Amino acid sequence: MRAVVQNDKSRASGGVRIGLALLTLAAIASGCAQGDSGRIPPAGGQQPLDAPPARALDSYASKLRAAHAARIVAAQRWGLRRVPLAAPPAPAKKPRIRTREGFEVKGHRRRNLPPVFTTVPTRDKVVFLTVDDGAEKDPAFLRMMSELKIPYSAFLSGYLIKDDYRYFEKMQDAGVVLNNHTLRHRYMPGLSYRAQKREICGMQRLIEKRYGKRPALFRPPFGSYDRATLRAAKACGIEYVPLWNQEVFADRWEYREWDRRLHPGDIVLTHFRGRGQWQGTMPDMIRRFLSKVTAEGYAVGRLEDYL
Repeated sequence: MRAVVQNDKSRASGGVRIGLALLTLAAIASGCAQGDSGRIPPAGGQQPLDAPPARALDSYASKLRAAHAARIVAAQRWGLRRVPLAAPPAPAKKPRIRTREGFEVKGHRRRNLPPVFTTVPTRDKVVFLTVDDGAEKDPAFLRMMSELKIPYSAFLSGYLIKDDYRYFEKMQDAGVVLNNHTLRHRYMPGLSYRAQKREICGMQRLIEKRYGKRPALFRPPFGSYDRATLRAAKACGIEYVPLWNQEVFADRWEYREWDRRLHPGDIVLTHFRGRGQWQGTMPDMIRRFLSKVTAEGYAVGRLEDYL
């Protein structure tokens, strides 16, 4: 089996974090295990520390080692040259999400309409993967993302998922949040307010009926919206309207910004597509995505953890 090759940057950022965690846990566990009685002398005013906590720390360290080893094996299995970096913990204090400058509609703040944004304000070196529509239902994609432990968010259109609701149920069971991309994927500014509301609220009801929970996130088809879109979204219970800063395909990347670079907190768009529409498969697309973000020192975070 081909060995996974890591560059110095990824080895430093990923391996050092895990190594330090393991050394710390090992030191604590070693100290906890001193003495024949399974107890260590407590500091003044403290209760003695028994052996069970030491065993629990050792067990946790073993789980960390096993999880990292599993990521290495999964990276090899899916043809990745580098092991994807582990995302930092979800922030305890969520960043304040505001509408990106130039993306506002008339009365946006006064009406308290959902913010429209392409990047989450964070210093964490993470990006967020989002997948739109639901046309392709590739089981290899589900296996790959599950084995590699890569988080992502799905934005679904009703008419594209109705032939296989179970596929997206499996996705939800793996921890993926299923979000709103309208019932029929129509160009929203070309519709009346009432028609837009039917598209958005109808998809809210469909996701709740099939998957048990109404989404808080909505992405308009083609990224196109007007004031009526955001008013309808708010009326349907939508809190956020994330767009994207980059788009990844099986054979290329596309960029919104002039510098053509990733930035901390960037939202990356892709689609449920296969060879019928792309020069490759969804696993091909994920290999391209992970190869770039890992080489540049980024981890993949869970968008909902930052909202």
